[in-house]
Amino acid sequence: MRLYPTPCTVRDGRAMAEVPVTTLLVAVVAIVAGFGVTVAASRRAVADATALAASTRLPPFIVGVTLLAIGTDLPEIANSIVASISGHGDINVGDSVGSAVTQVTLVLALLAILGGAFVVGRRRIGRVGGATVVALLLGAVLMIDGNLSRRDAVILIGAWLVGSWLVWRDLPPAAQPALQVIAGNRMGRAFAVLLVLAVVAAGATAALWGLTTVARALAISEYLIAFFAGSIGTSLPELVFAVTAIRRGQRDMAVGDVLGSSFVDSTLSIAAGPLLAPVAVSADLVVPGSIAAAAAVGAVVVILSVRKRHDRVTSLALLTLYFAFYAAVIAVW
Repeated sequence: MRLYPTPCTVRDGRAMAEVPVTTLLVAVVAIVAGFGVTVAASRRAVADATALAASTRLPPFIVGVTLLAIGTDLPEIANSIVASISGHGDINVGDSVGSAVTQVTLVLALLAILGGAFVVGRRRIGRVGGATVVALLLGAVLMIDGNLSRRDAVILIGAWLVGSWLVWRDLPPAAQPALQVIAGNRMGRAFAVLLVLAVVAAGATAALWGLTTVARALAISEYLIAFFAGSIGTSLPELVFAVTAIRRGQRDMAVGDVLGSSFVDSTLSIAAGPLLAPVAVSADLVVPGSIAAAAAVGAVVVILSVRKRHDRVTSLALLTLYFAFYAAVIAVW
């Protein structure tokens, strides 16, 4: 039994697929409910993962850029696996690359607006942002042949490992102390995380079935609908967690999570599905999209590095970049 409709890419004025109105309505409900379940479950998984991480006494920025970045990226990772197994490589890449841009522009902008201004660590921004730019360009090169193989997945996972090592290596002294150790049953928390992961996957499956159905009905490319709509839905966990963290005084963890999630999107998220099930992609869409995303992330790094402070001025610049980026994507495609 297929999890998605038959794979199709609808471009250049092709006719809409005949999808019953009731099916279309169910698809919209599936998108909203699926993303809602995914976000709620991801939030619980992040809470349990934070409790586990607290016992390691790692600096908050490191926890955010690695462990929590993977935790809040669970919707994208689940999307990657389900979409690849079902033969929808464009949805995997569209959601992952779109999320990478959404998080370092829209989410990071809202972080300063909702949580207040703060000083930016130039070396941290440069290391994680630079690694994300390189990863996006690497992904573009790997997808030129219109395919994401297991070898490509291994290369992207390797890029995440190398990038994470570079972030850990020669890291500036943390602006905040390590997390306070939280007593509790580690095995119980670990089991809770695994249980919640299953719920995340179920929510992602429902939402992405809805996305593919809407794409067919409206004659929209699966890549584009995942790039725009999917990335917004799967980026909600980062926004919710980051704003909550910064309001609780954990600025380093919040920024680390947003930057780390963008890096994870560019590497682990894209690779998770093809590692299990190699899948074809539309090279004429995913390659320029990844290059444009790399340019957007690079622009964010420059803006924050020059300003050295993230406030309403830089937030406005990031929001402008976010909308300009998507306007350019629509104009080209």
